[in-house]
Amino acid sequence: MPQHCCEEMTTRLDHRCDRHEDPFDCPDAVIHHSAKFQEYGLVVHDGGRSTLGIVFCPWCGRRLPESQRDRWFDELERRGIDPWEDELPAEFEDDRWLRPPGGSTS
Repeated sequence: MPQHCCEEMTTRLDHRCDRHEDPFDCPDAVIHHSAKFQEYGLVVHDGGRSTLGIVFCPWCGRRLPESQRDRWFDELERRGIDPWEDELPAEFEDDRWLRPPGGSTS
């Protein structure tokens, strides 16, 4: 489980609604975290899956981790994997690809 900057961020990201299976459908879900890209965003409730990226926590004010999106695409390219055409290795679906071999992110 990823470590977030503060208890409130963790609480908001762990929110589970008994009426909406998808957080993007729930008006109480206000923040989204992409583990594979290490990105945080405010949920835009427009019927889609849009977020507005943020670099500081709205609750504690701490700087959030730098996005790893470019690095994710670079690593796939280095391995000869086309993310639009090829099946992705499981570790690229979350933050496992960021861990050193045999290591952990804790």
